[in-house]
Amino acid sequence: MRWVGRALATTVVGLTLVNGFNAEVYGQVDPQAPLSSLVAITHEKGGDIVSFVKKKVKDFAFGDLDGFPLPLEPGVSDTMRVLKGLRSNVVVKWLDPLTTDTSPDAPRYGANNDYIAYFGDGWDKDWKGSDIPNSAPQFNGSGKAGWLWVNHEYISNDLPTATSAPTGQNLTLGKHLFGLDILNNDVTANVWNQADLDTFIKNYKKQLGGSWFRIVRDSSGNWTVDKTAKAVRYDSTSNTLARITGYNTYLPDHNDDGQSLPQGVVAGIAGDCSGAQTPWGTIITGEENVQDYYGDLETAWDGNQKFVAGKGFDPGKIIAPTYEASTAGDLGRISDPNGRHNRDTLGYPVEIDLGLPANKFYTSVKAGGDGTGHRKHGSMGRARWENATLVVDAKWELIPNQPIVIYAGNDRRGGRIYKWVSKDAYRKGMRKGDIRALLDEGTLYVAHFAGLDNKTGNTILTSDNKSVVPTESAPGKGQWLHLSVNSKDTAPNGSALGTASKTIGDALKDVNWNGIGGFATDDDVRRALFTAEAKVGVMELNRPEDLEWNPRDSSETPRLYIAFTNHTGGTQLDQSGKLLGADVTNQRADRDGGIWALQEANAENPATSKTFTFFQVAKGSAAGKDKFEFANPDNIMIDRQGGVWFGTDGNFGRTSKKAADAIYYLDLNRAHIEGPMLFNLTFGKAFRVAAVPSDAETTGPAFSADQGTIFLSVQHPGEDPSNPSTFPQPR
Repeated sequence: MRWVGRALATTVVGLTLVNGFNAEVYGQVDPQAPLSSLVAITHEKGGDIVSFVKKKVKDFAFGDLDGFPLPLEPGVSDTMRVLKGLRSNVVVKWLDPLTTDTSPDAPRYGANNDYIAYFGDGWDKDWKGSDIPNSAPQFNGSGKAGWLWVNHEYISNDLPTATSAPTGQNLTLGKHLFGLDILNNDVTANVWNQADLDTFIKNYKKQLGGSWFRIVRDSSGNWTVDKTAKAVRYDSTSNTLARITGYNTYLPDHNDDGQSLPQGVVAGIAGDCSGAQTPWGTIITGEENVQDYYGDLETAWDGNQKFVAGKGFDPGKIIAPTYEASTAGDLGRISDPNGRHNRDTLGYPVEIDLGLPANKFYTSVKAGGDGTGHRKHGSMGRARWENATLVVDAKWELIPNQPIVIYAGNDRRGGRIYKWVSKDAYRKGMRKGDIRALLDEGTLYVAHFAGLDNKTGNTILTSDNKSVVPTESAPGKGQWLHLSVNSKDTAPNGSALGTASKTIGDALKDVNWNGIGGFATDDDVRRALFTAEAKVGVMELNRPEDLEWNPRDSSETPRLYIAFTNHTGGTQLDQSGKLLGADVTNQRADRDGGIWALQEANAENPATSKTFTFFQVAKGSAAGKDKFEFANPDNIMIDRQGGVWFGTDGNFGRTSKKAADAIYYLDLNRAHIEGPMLFNLTFGKAFRVAAVPSDAETTGPAFSADQGTIFLSVQHPGEDPSNPSTFPQPR
């Protein structure tokens, strides 16, 4: 049935109807279209969800099953399912207005919601209303009202072309734009002129980025958007500006009208996946799969992680990647060249100064600025950043007299884990602008999981060449390597290439080392991290999707938790770190992933640690029979007491539709390892708490300040046409 515009609307019983639907309520959105949505899970009696679930786990350990955990079935469902005693409500869905203004340019909730950060009202105020110095937003402020940041990663399915109509979510967007008289083309037609395609792309950009808006919990216990508050949308247009610090772009950028931007300032954010909530009240959002928008900068790797010649990274010369936007990219296909931006303007951890206008870019106090505004952390380099996490104390605050430490992961097959350490230390009492200035300069390290079995990526090799799972009592060992042309650390692949004492700095600059071109400067390294670390032989990992620092871990030692989602492709390197030929088959077979822990040699001051240990905490599996099974862990969440929770991205497919993706509590209570009174040993088991609709992904879980609510993103319901959905509307 073709969607009709406002010109054909009629009034029935005081409501404006569009094609039989309430246009005012649905904001010109087909109510039967599947829409990514933000969901709140609360306790029916208003209690603390963490205490509720942990009591359930304790009761289970002593033999009280009571339907716990949430059953695997039904895998095929178009609804939210939660534990008995909990309830859920949809807070907001894609394309909903975030304010009372419903005009085309007003802020609306974006596509495919992901990472969530909650800031309870008053988190930075004391009982007198005065500012609290050095307080952190985590678990402070009101649990009944606050502000949310939510990432918007991408739009599913196919964009329109000159000879084809959009499909799936892009068709939903097309109908929305047509209903608002933004598009005049019949969006279901297979003929599109370039002007309509350009209009579509410009509005596509507005669906990405992130939303900042206020929510309140009403008397019935449901959460709703406070549309009277000043919501702000940050997106991929040049309405959003950020300064890149610690990296010099290939060329200065411009806005979407072609006007030059100040040095170091770039237009738009995109591919926003997971992120981090900083102790000083900003958020870091990871620009992940940005290669889809203006093209990939590191085109020297095929889909099987094999090196491809003729892409600007060939041996014998300094690397020279292609920077100009590809006209085949989702955003680069716009006809106006001003609407295209170079490939190195995206792909960073981006720090958003929440609530400020989207075009307010960062100016450092060191440069005479006020320390406010949005920035991209170029000193951390370009990658498919999924996430970030910061080292904090037991109150989630920065640790005085220590540098700021940020961990982050590159979510791609073979992607690595990084540690960034600020040049100077944090001092108690620092103002926000001075704290942010600490991030202007720092050192980047990459994790080398020495001894990891290159054939599996989830076992380690013993001295007698056996491949075993690393455990807490017998962990693997790794080291942090300074990734820089000035690095004095030893290249891991030196022995394999005949120069055991080769430094990483010299290896990077060597135009022939490991069959890859040379890196003349650290800017060259930062723009192509995946290639640089392959050049020096850093061990590849199985898609590190999320990392979370746990300052209150049950082991009583702070640890970094990692969600390795899976890796079923080939590798760049062999066991020794030597580049594999394109004709060599080396497929990893980790289809289910797992949760791992990394412990720094100096867990009390990780900035000083050059080594670490690592081990598996929980392994994914996908038979679809065991109530504790999970596959493809994704986002991790740490509760106030140090409990570990996570969501999944792959249960549905891996279990042949027997189990949908879900959010889990991972029992790491050491009292549940053994004991004469225990009927069920639950240590290390994952307890299912809530399940999302079929073919949707569970992303971005976050607690309210009082842990009375878990917010989660139901991402891309109905993305696969073979699993149709109408979520959040009932069929």
